[in-house]
Amino acid sequence: MDRQQPHFWNLPNALTILRIGVIPVIIFLMTFPGRVASFLAASAFLAAGMTDLLDGFFARRQRLVTRAGKFMDPLADKLLVSAALIMLIPLGRVEAWLVFVIIGRELAVTGLRAIAASEGLVIAADRWGKLKTIVQMVALFALILHYPYAFINFQQLGTILIWVAALITVASGLSYYYTFFSSTSSTSV
Repeated sequence: MDRQQPHFWNLPNALTILRIGVIPVIIFLMTFPGRVASFLAASAFLAAGMTDLLDGFFARRQRLVTRAGKFMDPLADKLLVSAALIMLIPLGRVEAWLVFVIIGRELAVTGLRAIAASEGLVIAADRWGKLKTIVQMVALFALILHYPYAFINFQQLGTILIWVAALITVASGLSYYYTFFSSTSSTSV
């Protein structure tokens, strides 16, 4: 028996929309120089990142998974990460070419998923993709925070982590392409 789709306006989807809504606030805060603005922007970014964990948790726990939510959740992640990365370039906290690699991978995998969907294939997020998102979020939080606190230099930590994130990003992108071409070659035989 086919279950009815949960209503669009539910807690998980509201959290996803909230994450998208926080992006302009983060962008606005990142236009101001100084420790206070960086702290506020990093705090807003952290709060947005937490909504990513919470929306998935509530969607699964309360069986509120919707088609719209499946689309909006990864879109919200990509918008949040892309906005933060782009805003970090003029601040001199990340190299532009590295931003291009990360955002380029996101666009390539999104396109690949669209092609797969048109052929009736679903390319679900794998471990690499989930690890990529976590490392990107932690790296971006550190790069936005930027200034040293206690014994931690967040710019140095973020720089190391964004390189790790870039490597994982490329590896996960290759993994998605491998999965796609393996699936299409086995179905066309």
